[in-house]
Amino acid sequence: MADAHLHYKWNQGEVTSPAEAVQALRDNHVRLAVVTGTPAERALELQALAPDIVVPIYGVYRRGGDWYGWQGREGLVDEVREALATGRYHGIGELHLIGGFAARWNRSDVLKGLLEVAAERDVPVLVHTEFSRAEPTLSICKARPQNRLVLAHAGAALSPQEVERVLEACPNVWMDLSARDPWRFISFPISGDDGRLLPAWEALVLRWPERFIIGSDAVWPVDRLDAWDRADTGWEHIGDFLAFHRRWASFLPEDVRRKVLLENAVRVFRPD
Repeated sequence: MADAHLHYKWNQGEVTSPAEAVQALRDNHVRLAVVTGTPAERALELQALAPDIVVPIYGVYRRGGDWYGWQGREGLVDEVREALATGRYHGIGELHLIGGFAARWNRSDVLKGLLEVAAERDVPVLVHTEFSRAEPTLSICKARPQNRLVLAHAGAALSPQEVERVLEACPNVWMDLSARDPWRFISFPISGDDGRLLPAWEALVLRWPERFIIGSDAVWPVDRLDAWDRADTGWEHIGDFLAFHRRWASFLPEDVRRKVLLENAVRVFRPD
């Protein structure tokens, strides 16, 4: 399977070495791992040990709690352009566009610049929104058809109906179902007690089998993300997160299961 949403952060390295992280990927039979580093270079530590598996994307956060400060960072667009030009990074993200954290996308010169750079390099952008309606995402994907966008956690708070609005309007968007598990975003479940997708979600995946990807988003605990006084032990739980996806995917037809668990992510993040 692919794990299309991973982080390797400064406070994860305290408990999980790069070698241990790579071993966790191999133990869980991950063939493609899309990793954001905080700071960005941390992803390269994993890629150096497993170039056959790890695809680094450029993380713009330099430290914990940088979910909002990145939009005001002078020189960030040039920084990302130079990083992508090295050929070592194959995307940009995760970019949090959450109310209270970030300016509206079309009022942010930094975000618009990053989207331009991503289009120039033809790399995907992982974006994170938490709105109950599709409009903020629709405004970006409609205005930027030249960008490949991956919507983290399928919008986190979006219903199947709102997700489908995005899928119908924007063929340049893929839905990442990471963290939509029994432990995170628990107010917006996609599965039942038996581990199977809820009927509306399963029907959605069956209608759009080439537009969904999965990931672990191996961060833990989630009550205080990026806490300065304790480590993030997410990599110790990666097996549970991925087992959740394997469980609901087991109810899908084989060809759909193969696309969702692996092939779609390969097409988005490693099209060559």
